[in-house]
Amino acid sequence: EVQLQASGGGLVQAGGSLRLSCAASGFNVDDYSFGWFRQAPGKEREGVSCMNSRDGITYYADPVKGRFTISSDKAKNTVYLQMNSLKFEDTAVYYCAANAAGATMVQSEYDYWGQGTLVTVSS
Repeated sequence: EVQLQASGGGLVQAGGSLRLSCAASGFNVDDYSFGWFRQAPGKEREGVSCMNSRDGITYYADPVKGRFTISSDKAKNTVYLQMNSLKFEDTAVYYCAANAAGATMVQSEYDYWGQGTLVTVSS
């Protein structure tokens, strides 16, 4: 059974850091591309970052460029989102997703989704 388990969210002060994890089971992270998305209260879900596991190419949404880093650990079959210099506006539920096609910020292109992990940044 294919599953994605997101974790690592929590409460952090503005300027702080968090690392989100997305543990994959039922498939190898090397064979899929991954994306991180977020949904802030009262807003639509939006793309944050994505990565093509085959060639390591990454993409970032403008609001997080230079602050967030997406990566993967093949041995742990896990994808990460390192979030630094967090801002109040980063507060959201963060979701990881996987697809077999390629890195994209288009949510409908993703086949599998994790359950979401809440990140709260206090100002």
